[in-house]
Amino acid sequence: MSNCSGFSRLLGMAVTVTALVLSPSARADGPDLGFHIGVAPHASARVILELYQPLRESLQAGLGLPVEVVTAPDFTTYARRALAQDYDIAIVAGQQARVLETDGGYRPLVAYKAEFRTVAVVAAASAIQGPRDLAGTAIAGLGSASLADIWGLEWLRSAGIAVPEVTQVSAADSMARLILSGRVSVGFMSLASFQFLDPEIRAQLRVLATSGPMLGRVYMLNARYEWRRDKVMESLRAFSESPAGKRHFDQVHLEGYRDVGPDELTAMEPYAQQVRETLKKAANK
Repeated sequence: MSNCSGFSRLLGMAVTVTALVLSPSARADGPDLGFHIGVAPHASARVILELYQPLRESLQAGLGLPVEVVTAPDFTTYARRALAQDYDIAIVAGQQARVLETDGGYRPLVAYKAEFRTVAVVAAASAIQGPRDLAGTAIAGLGSASLADIWGLEWLRSAGIAVPEVTQVSAADSMARLILSGRVSVGFMSLASFQFLDPEIRAQLRVLATSGPMLGRVYMLNARYEWRRDKVMESLRAFSESPAGKRHFDQVHLEGYRDVGPDELTAMEPYAQQVRETLKKAANK
């Protein structure tokens, strides 16, 4: 009986994760229908749900509303859903945050204190020493709408390397497995995602190149909840000062929250334009 019960719980969790990734909850505007936190798919759905569970609980208590954490199978789908107003808070890197601001009516709440960088990662034992060693090899990315891919492909182009087709994966841990299996030579991910990998996996990888600092993950508030901005900010501050919040920031190496500078999103416009082009191509397929 206990084995059956355990299997049922596991099956229920798998169904829940699949539902959160593939079909966001149908909703209409209104304060009593719950609150949706959309987290860009920088990790697997299971990891995202675990990571943001403390935030979900804190906001639920602070807002007095049911709160749900949702994600998407890839960055392009995530951006499309955000622009379709599926999220009340969208947690997303600067390039998509800019698109949500200009094209979706979202407004910034906070960003993480930790400096955001993206990295090109190879197997520690590989002979690759620079971008020219990657000519003609296979590459893995998180999606053409992700900041890691936008930076990584420009890094290759600036070295005169013709960019081949990129193998798209859903999360940094999946990318690490592709690199270690030899199916791809290099992968692009955020430094925070690299640091969050299992230590045994991370020890088998090597950072080949690191970007300069960029605007990382920003919490963007949907315009329909602007009237409740003060309450949302109060709940976020309470979370950041709580033991659960401090453990969360330590776990993800992001240090805490900070205000978003007045020109930070504007500075992401060149990256945002590439996101728009990706969305346009996806819509025309």
